[in-house]
Amino acid sequence: MSSSSALPVAIVTGGTSGIGLAIVHNLARDHQVYALGRNKESLLTLRLLQNVEPVEIDLLDFEAQQRFINTLPHIHVLVHSAAVSERTRVDQASPALWQKQFSINVFAPAELTRLSLPALREQRGQIVFINSGSGTLALPGHTVYSATKFALNALAHALRGEESRSGVRVATVSPGPTDTPMNRQSREREGDYTPIDPLEYSHPDSVADAVRLVVSLSEESQITDINVRPRHDKAQR
Repeated sequence: MSSSSALPVAIVTGGTSGIGLAIVHNLARDHQVYALGRNKESLLTLRLLQNVEPVEIDLLDFEAQQRFINTLPHIHVLVHSAAVSERTRVDQASPALWQKQFSINVFAPAELTRLSLPALREQRGQIVFINSGSGTLALPGHTVYSATKFALNALAHALRGEESRSGVRVATVSPGPTDTPMNRQSREREGDYTPIDPLEYSHPDSVADAVRLVVSLSEESQITDINVRPRHDKAQR
């Protein structure tokens, strides 16, 4: 459901599920949010929300990315939340799997950022990369996913330096274990059917609150990195 064009414009990839969906709900309080995704059912539901415009798009179709960006007169906030994760050891990872995860987790946000930069520079806007604890601590069995998140971390840090004079701010928000459909499906594939302990998994709304903190900061400052961890974080034990 569209609303006033006077609102600042936010783009959220992966906006139909999990963390991305929570960010859409949060930012829609005072932004015109374009929620990008591929889940048709979720996109239809998003049409009922005030200040939200669902956009069905394949982020690996770079021409489609360009067409979408061309429709927007302004961009104030770009949030990269779309990602895929498959537990894989190096001795099990095929070239196709490496290509798939790097394409979605790194190449797609890099290109969407490149296409959005002229509009973001005009508004002195904000880019937020949703990373992961795996982006700074690579665990066995998460090799490919961790490699993509390390790369995304490098992208964010280098981009911040490149855009410092243009006024575009760049932040990374890194959740630990979070109760998302992707994590639930991963647990099911591994045969873990135990209920999720809410103290061992953050809620997606907590990550959205961190994005809100980044976006709402006053103009003279920027937040560069935020780590969001559940109260009982197994990785810290």
